[in-house]
Amino acid sequence: MASLPEPFSARYRVERINDPDYPLSREDVIWTLAFVKKKMADEAPDLIGLPQPLLLRKFQSFAEASLLLLKQRSGCGPEADRLRACLQEIIAGLTIESN
Repeated sequence: MASLPEPFSARYRVERINDPDYPLSREDVIWTLAFVKKKMADEAPDLIGLPQPLLLRKFQSFAEASLLLLKQRSGCGPEADRLRACLQEIIAGLTIESN
């Protein structure tokens, strides 16, 4: 039997972000943005090795998620769906440690 992820581990948070039935919180968005920012600062190979068009798409999603976070009033509706899509684009393909 597979073990359940530890609450608030990186893997657990990514699973919540990818779950369309889970309502995103501001904390989820902030965590994702901080997670990717740290990956960039650490020059993570899974980001550094990306082709430029993909890296630019991730940057665009990062910027859009940041702006949506600033103006988000509720956790539902088309903006929430767009925010989830941005977060999924940002974390797609990244190595998720189980910390």
